[in-house]
Amino acid sequence: MPSPAPPPETLTTGSALPAHPAPAAGRLGRIDAAVHLGFAVLLVASAVRYAMRHSLPDNLLVLGLAGAVFALYAVIAVLARQGRPWAVWMLVFVAVWAALVIAAPSFAWCSFAIFFLCRTAFRGAVGYVAAGATAAATAVGLFRLSDGTDLAMLLGPLAVGAMLTLIYDRIEHDAAEQRRLHAEVSLAQGQLAASERRAGTIAERERVSREIHDTVTQGLASSLLLLEAADRSWPGQASRQELTQATELLRRNLAETRSLVHELAAPGLEASPLPEALHQAATQYVPQARLLVTGEPRTVPAEVRHTLLRVVQSASANIQQHAHAATTTLTLGFLPDSVTLDIYDDGTGFDPLAAAPPSDAGGYGLRAMRQRVEQLGGVFSVESSPGEGTVVAAQLPARAQPAPALQQENRGDA
Repeated sequence: MPSPAPPPETLTTGSALPAHPAPAAGRLGRIDAAVHLGFAVLLVASAVRYAMRHSLPDNLLVLGLAGAVFALYAVIAVLARQGRPWAVWMLVFVAVWAALVIAAPSFAWCSFAIFFLCRTAFRGAVGYVAAGATAAATAVGLFRLSDGTDLAMLLGPLAVGAMLTLIYDRIEHDAAEQRRLHAEVSLAQGQLAASERRAGTIAERERVSREIHDTVTQGLASSLLLLEAADRSWPGQASRQELTQATELLRRNLAETRSLVHELAAPGLEASPLPEALHQAATQYVPQARLLVTGEPRTVPAEVRHTLLRVVQSASANIQQHAHAATTTLTLGFLPDSVTLDIYDDGTGFDPLAAAPPSDAGGYGLRAMRQRVEQLGGVFSVESSPGEGTVVAAQLPARAQPAPALQQENRGDA
């Protein structure tokens, strides 16, 4: 049978079949093969029983009606399977069936299959009328069978029909509610997935923007400063040194850019011990930077290491571009359950509360550093005031991991 579909238009007495009756055929799809088989078995058994208990002249009309009922049922089943109109055939079928069961109550057992067929074929008032007609015809036939003396024969089919109607309505209501809830859940899941994709896209954009800021942007800005200084002192010896530094920084920046394309890794810094990698990252921008290590060095999770490297790179680039510092000191501390990093410079300092917001001219450094640290559950702070230098501090949770012991480093001027 076809799959279920929206209901057909309600039929009234004497009305023609709707112009789009296929949906009614779709509803018949919920009647399984057991109902058809049960109806056929009960009809044949009732016909044999009636023929054995009545003479041939009495059998002709009843058996003719039984044959008509069987033929109509077969026509309805075929039309429904083909998706062709069959609602009018169903009305004719119910009328012939009513005549049969009134004339021969032996066929009353088939009423169960007829009831469900009526409820499947029609919705609304037409469905109730067709099912009620089936129950009423059965009641009349059984009441006649008792010669009008057994009231239970009259009321029993009506009561059963009413109970079956309530049960069927409840089942249909629950099925419709389940479909509605399923549709709502599917819609909510789709909206949640779309929201997660949007959130993931935004987070990825922010992550890439931080990577670009801490590598490409900072490197290019530092190279520009060196080239401008070389231009001012050209052709003196200092200009050659500044050109050499700018060339080296651009070369490193190119490597950073390539690594950013390939999994956003820092080339040459990810494989070396953490203290050495941090000191190397700082000296790319501040050659005189010093590193102090407290505690017992150990390996830390990759995401913690990466964040510390980016914080050092960004802070060192800010020192080179803005601080004009004579001394820059990095202090790396290994605590039992965390790693701390302090970056101090004795430069011009600034008011953190008055820092310019991010724009095309810059201002992303502090925000990017804070986001990196806080996303890993760490704490980030900046202490500075005009003329008093600056301290950038970060503390990240990092459990100790088994690894070869790293030698403690206490580097002086590079």
